Amino acid sequence: MRIKCPHCGERDRREFYYMGDATALTRPASDAGPDAWDDYLHNRDNPAGDTSDLWYHEAGCGAWIVVSRNTLTHAVHGTKLAQKAAS
Repeated sequence: MRIKCPHCGERDRREFYYMGDATALTRPASDAGPDAWDDYLHNRDNPAGDTSDLWYHEAGCGAWIVVSRNTLTHAVHGTKLAQKAAS
């Protein structure tokens, strides 16, 4: 799979470190019980199809990138800097 870094251009995915789902997670309240914290820390959806994932360009410029891709075909639909995705 090839990922286009907004700074460095197209690179092999082995230069990047997958950090998980890029959609906002809802953090439990500080007084939430252990089940809520366990769910928040350890359980994630693993959808088949289109996703938005957060990747770190570890072997490159160090940018945090949101990658829109399909988990079935590995087709990358687009990339953008994470800070721009949040605004």
